[in-house]
Amino acid sequence: MTRDEFQARTGVSRETLDGFDRWRQILVETSAHTNLVARSSLDHFWERHALDSFQLMPLVSRETRLVADLGAGAGFPGIALALGFRDRGQAARVVMVDSVGKKVAFLRKVIDDLGLDAEARSVRVETLDPAEGFDLVTARAFAPLNKLLGYAAPLLKNGAEGLFFKGRQYQDELTEARKSWTVDPEVIPSQTSDGVILRIKEVERVR
Repeated sequence: MTRDEFQARTGVSRETLDGFDRWRQILVETSAHTNLVARSSLDHFWERHALDSFQLMPLVSRETRLVADLGAGAGFPGIALALGFRDRGQAARVVMVDSVGKKVAFLRKVIDDLGLDAEARSVRVETLDPAEGFDLVTARAFAPLNKLLGYAAPLLKNGAEGLFFKGRQYQDELTEARKSWTVDPEVIPSQTSDGVILRIKEVERVR
């Protein structure tokens, strides 16, 4: 997929497209000396990373004001969401959380360079305070669903909705998670892979 094909699929503005391209450039430059993503995936940035992340935007409410991206890594999907919110004129802030310092440093560089309404925190995800009032919590390639729900449950119980990327083995993860959690996600097929996005609104620990 090319830059122009990404724009055709998403309908983003030229300015937003330039933002994605600048993010890609910083990622390539940083990856020369810091391992942020698989090097082989950089050649497929537009589909593997940009479109894969941006496919969340149609699923996100226009009422969303505060997002938590757990295990944010190189900003997938956090940076993509921040660009998407600005593209559609939505006043929403993205809080990207990662415990790895080099990843947080990279995120802060991209946020500053692109002037995004976002922040990167070098903390463990379990330290997030539900009282901040998150509307949405996301995660991509972060943790098995059983463990992920443990991190996200306090936010979900406080009114947030979860949108979690999972691979083709999501059924196995769901089976394992249901040993500890009562959860009934909406399963949304991915546009870019044979994986899915799990939309989760309620979760309870099994007694």
